[in-house]
Amino acid sequence: MIPSTNLSRRRSRTQQYPFLAKGIETIIPPPPYEACTLADKILVYATSLIIVGSPFWFYGGIIYLYRKWRQYCKLADHLSKNDARDSNGERLSEMKEGLQPLDTGIAEQYARYRMLAKRFGTALAAIILLSIVGPHRNEKVGSMLGVRTWRLWDAWLNYVGFTVLRDHGNKNSETINPEFDIQSSPAMFAFIPHGIFPFGLAFSCLPERGYQNTWGPFRPVVATATKLFPFVRTLISWMGGVDASRSAVSEACSMHPRRIGISPGGIAEMFETFPKTGFHPNDEAALLKDRTGMFKLALQHKLPIVPVYVFGATKMFRRVQLPHFIETLSRMFKISLCLFFGKLGLPIPFRQRLMYVMGRTIFPPIATGEDVGMLEGDDFHRRVQDMHDAFCSEIVRIFDRNKENYGWGHKTLRIV
Repeated sequence: MIPSTNLSRRRSRTQQYPFLAKGIETIIPPPPYEACTLADKILVYATSLIIVGSPFWFYGGIIYLYRKWRQYCKLADHLSKNDARDSNGERLSEMKEGLQPLDTGIAEQYARYRMLAKRFGTALAAIILLSIVGPHRNEKVGSMLGVRTWRLWDAWLNYVGFTVLRDHGNKNSETINPEFDIQSSPAMFAFIPHGIFPFGLAFSCLPERGYQNTWGPFRPVVATATKLFPFVRTLISWMGGVDASRSAVSEACSMHPRRIGISPGGIAEMFETFPKTGFHPNDEAALLKDRTGMFKLALQHKLPIVPVYVFGATKMFRRVQLPHFIETLSRMFKISLCLFFGKLGLPIPFRQRLMYVMGRTIFPPIATGEDVGMLEGDDFHRRVQDMHDAFCSEIVRIFDRNKENYGWGHKTLRIV
């Protein structure tokens, strides 16, 4: 049950927006523009460079350390083989302990190169080891650090003008199943669209302020490719992130609390927008037409799906259209081979308000007490398709009903 204080707060917020159509409830109103202070912007810019830009500086740093290690190894090897000899022509590397070469300067240089090679090699090995098996990624570490309550997330939510609406339409979906509580009941939350970087999904599950009075906590489903982003991977681990493989998601759907969040369009969806050929700047896209995996899992585990459209998620970065084979490779290897940029050409997102709109909950078409495992092939696929069609219709509905509220009355959502 939702506390009465929250209900009264929501009523007062709704009254602030009389222009909303009937059945649309304001859960979190947009903060005033000036709520984002200079300190907030500095935090956002710094963490963007560190987190979003991590593939650039992290792997650049790995390459730098490797090259420096190889450089000093070669220099030391060169001295030991060719230059560092004593008066009898004996190599420094072959000298017995206690003997000193005539040219002490060469010996000191050799020792310095060996020391530097050891330091760079140790740093390289330590960083790679920590990036693979670092104990800091344990979910308990994030809980101990109170990561969800960090001041950093307030800065981000102020920066994006975090806003949440709920569009019940002409009927309340919870009247179909009054036992369903959006903040605690088992459910699958589907966030559309993915965007260049999944800010929409991240802000819905990481900051406590993001989910506290909206949809409640859940575990995010993330692409395997996020492991290539060292800091992103750490944050995801602290949130109890679930790998996007079918087996991992299925396991998460069967484990308490059975609440997950997913961006069904995934990495491929980021390519389905302008400037891709065939798309207009006023087109928004949801990659759903041939994607039924989410609905199969929802039916198998009897999980309702809550559709959420995130207005503005596609505008936080701009993408450079690359040759088509790059997109093919991205889909093949399930990794984002995408050239994007933000403010000043850096991985700093443009300041774009994010408006989340929750639609009516899509319940699995299963009768009370019915065993899903007994459904035959055609019957199962028919019900999956029914959920798919209902979800697509609901996403289009909440987009069309709320685009004017966001200032996107001229835009169109395409299901691709």
